[in-house]
Amino acid sequence: MTWSPTLSWEDAQKKSKILASIRAFFDTRGVVEVETPVMCRSSVTDIHLDPFITSFDHSPDNVSARYLQTSPEYAMKRLLASGYQSIYQLCKAFRNEQKGRYHNPEFTILEWYRVGFSMSELMSEVEQLVKQIIDCKDFTYITYQNLFIDYTGIDPLNTSIGEVVDYISRVEKMSDWLLEESKLDTLLQFILSEVIEPQIGLDVPCFIYNFPITQASLAKKSIDDPRVAERFELYYKGIELVNGFRELTNYEEQKERFENENIERSKLGLMQREIDERFLDSLKSGLPECSGVALGVDRLLMLALNKSTIDEVITFSIDRA
Repeated sequence: MTWSPTLSWEDAQKKSKILASIRAFFDTRGVVEVETPVMCRSSVTDIHLDPFITSFDHSPDNVSARYLQTSPEYAMKRLLASGYQSIYQLCKAFRNEQKGRYHNPEFTILEWYRVGFSMSELMSEVEQLVKQIIDCKDFTYITYQNLFIDYTGIDPLNTSIGEVVDYISRVEKMSDWLLEESKLDTLLQFILSEVIEPQIGLDVPCFIYNFPITQASLAKKSIDDPRVAERFELYYKGIELVNGFRELTNYEEQKERFENENIERSKLGLMQREIDERFLDSLKSGLPECSGVALGVDRLLMLALNKSTIDEVITFSIDRA
């Protein structure tokens, strides 16, 4: 029966209570809920994110192209630059990627920004929220560099494509496209997803932090080590739950990173994307020191309700929409 929902009535009631609990979490901390547009005239330049593209035939500025947002990040930062304080948003986001066990092209995201927070303070708050929603023990913390050294023997901040390719061959994960890959970051991300992720956060949630600067285009560079940025992710039971940053506030540096991503898109044969000038203008106006994070709500619900697929926590998956 493809007309029927994939979320049961019993679980819908549990889901409603969890969403109310999330809102109560922020309400008690004085973090204000906001709404921003889902359909905008610009999108991300990130080579790993593909938005859905539509058009607005009656656009007052004669720009018909519109993008369903992959996250509300840029618009929320514009609010912060205008004088808003700590804010959060529970909303739909869209990514034009293959449907899978943990991904539906239309999904629910929780994104929040804490003015004046360091990366470590925000990681602590993420831990508090997750503990409120699911039954889990104390969290573990490890840097991206130490994670790779512990699980592969490779120092990701001091390695070469040759060393990484040799490792992938030794663990019998090699394929033709990897042999032809010329970007070190892509190879490292492959190892993280295919070799390391299945081994971490199995019993207790695991934070990975201080990612290579080349893998964190929106995060502030670390003062202690310029090779890394203040970015973190959270994994639990094989699921990537969270991606967060201490936010980059420098207009010139952010513009340069966007331009470099478009150059990389061209090298890969991908269409260049128009840079979100309104977002850059907000940085020029002045983004306050802050840290922000995005959490996959559907994935959190999978853990809270003990479900094995994302379909079981949303009413209608893409094949039934």
